[in-house]
Amino acid sequence: MKGFRINPDKKYVNIIMEGLQKKNGHCPCRLDVNDTTLCPCDEFINTGVCKCKLYIPIDDANKMIEEKKLD
Repeated sequence: MKGFRINPDKKYVNIIMEGLQKKNGHCPCRLDVNDTTLCPCDEFINTGVCKCKLYIPIDDANKMIEEKKLD
């Protein structure tokens, strides 16, 4: 989605990716497992809100990179 990127914190992303794998591609932050929770979930696509913070706004990612020297 335009204006977002994957979180630059590689350790955090690995944890989320493990959760995605355990749930067969469904958001690890959601209790429901249905078509709307496949990553990227419908909420992220429709509203730009990624509850698990796998996808974050580019500006936030850039701040994280500057502050923590990530990426």
